[in-house]
Amino acid sequence: MTEHVDEATYDRLRLRQWQAGTAQGFSRRTFLALAAAAAGGAALGPQAASADAAGPIVKPLPPDLFTVFGSNAEMRWPAMRDQGYLVPVDRFFVRDHTSTPIIDAGTWRLTVDGTGLRGGPAEFSLADLRRLPHETAIAAVECAGNGRSFFTTQQGQAVTGTAWRLGAVGVARWRGVRLSTVLHRAGLSGRAVDVMPSGLDPNYVTGGVDLGPVRRPMPVGKALHDVLLAYEMNGEPLLPDHGHPVRLIVPHWIGVSSIKWVGRIEVSDQPLFSPWNTQFYRLFGPGYPIDGQPFDRQVIKSAFELDFGATVEAGRTVRLSGRSWSAGGPIRHVDVSTDGGQRWRRARFVSASPAGAWQRWELDWQPTEGEHQLLARATDVHGNTQPDNARYNTLGYLFDAVVRHPVTAVAA
Repeated sequence: MTEHVDEATYDRLRLRQWQAGTAQGFSRRTFLALAAAAAGGAALGPQAASADAAGPIVKPLPPDLFTVFGSNAEMRWPAMRDQGYLVPVDRFFVRDHTSTPIIDAGTWRLTVDGTGLRGGPAEFSLADLRRLPHETAIAAVECAGNGRSFFTTQQGQAVTGTAWRLGAVGVARWRGVRLSTVLHRAGLSGRAVDVMPSGLDPNYVTGGVDLGPVRRPMPVGKALHDVLLAYEMNGEPLLPDHGHPVRLIVPHWIGVSSIKWVGRIEVSDQPLFSPWNTQFYRLFGPGYPIDGQPFDRQVIKSAFELDFGATVEAGRTVRLSGRSWSAGGPIRHVDVSTDGGQRWRRARFVSASPAGAWQRWELDWQPTEGEHQLLARATDVHGNTQPDNARYNTLGYLFDAVVRHPVTAVAA
């Protein structure tokens, strides 16, 4: 039951099983019907909504805090300057596949069922979860496509999907109950192999095919390891856009694994598949298998807490600040260049890094008048370093290259 906590090992096994025709929960016929569109970079935007959806996004989206892409909203990095370690809820990014549902916490129920249980289905209310032992964890949630736009603007490569810069990431303090506690209460069997949470947001429709609710499996070993059923974010009940009343937090895995508005958890004694681990969130393109290469883990990135194209005063000291993060482990050091990569200086860290979610840093710079390119390159404790170029894939996932950040210094 403890096998495959590591997502890379899990994915390799599931890919072999998928290719061999072992598929519970999502037919290979449906996969093949959609594969050509995904491999060709077809848009994967939502095409359906339900009557109980309040709209694409419910919370305010002031332009100084967000860049909005329909049902998605990217945090603007200047909004994080001097904000401390956690991202305030009012500026935490929003990623939806359809739209934000409004769910009554009093009538909400979580159903746990499937062949991986010893008995029949179990049901939990929010009050039931709150009576169980709680846990608090600081963890990052990041969209797999964060940084996607730089494949085009920086590497000249065509990709599809939401044109995020680097703001589709956030770190918060989550409070809830361990998924392992709920699974054991539901009667987890020693035969259990996979666990698949499903959201209560409107069904996702693409290519004329209704793919049902957003859902994505994980190995039972991961489910028992560090996954949280969260009902609070930064000390307050979850807002609708962030998964009210309950969402999953799956540390170190891509954001889609942290299912929002969770309403059902299937526990199976057979491998599980869904569109979100076979059709979407796979790497397509030159050098990848025709069925796509699966992935779960994010990569390493750095961002300046400064607008792209910002104007600063020449001849005066500017304190540059930013954050770096890696799914591979805590950040060891960050090097910054203010001249397009000709010379590099080591940034100084700002405060500690709880749970290694990300690392704040800063560097003083006295710019000369004119155009400048800022670069930040992070290295984590396992030696993972941001490359000059990210490996291309048609859906624009996992951009990890050093980002060129333009700045203009003008005379006072």
